[in-house]
Amino acid sequence: MTIYSGYIRQPHYYETDQMSIIHHSNYIRWFEEARVDILNFLNLPYQKIEESGIIVPVLEVSCQYKEMIRYGDTIRIDVFVEKYTGTRLDFCYEIRDTNECLLTTGTSKHCFLNKETQRLVQLKKTVPEFHKIFAEYAQLQNKIHEK
Repeated sequence: MTIYSGYIRQPHYYETDQMSIIHHSNYIRWFEEARVDILNFLNLPYQKIEESGIIVPVLEVSCQYKEMIRYGDTIRIDVFVEKYTGTRLDFCYEIRDTNECLLTTGTSKHCFLNKETQRLVQLKKTVPEFHKIFAEYAQLQNKIHEK
């Protein structure tokens, strides 16, 4: 298993304000785009998760703006599994420019629910192959960040 290399993006003009600065509301959308991308990277696209009868709602999201991002910039959104428990999946995000300057950080917290009952599920019991992927990837990321 390899580490996700990040989601590369160029802001669109419609995402800016009058000063060509990215409007703050777009960062949450960008986090979602990057989250979808890392799930695809892990071969666990939302479609596959939902077809298994599981949904992954957002419980909480945060964003800290450190530097402005402007129209025309190229950014990379790094996504890390901050915490995985089998019922919860928390991500953290770092947005960097091409010079590796940290521009924005954020988090999102999620849980796994049965699509029909809306009840919390334990992936280890419900879909063990998904649990194995999330657990192994979280462990791999933790080893790399400890170095």
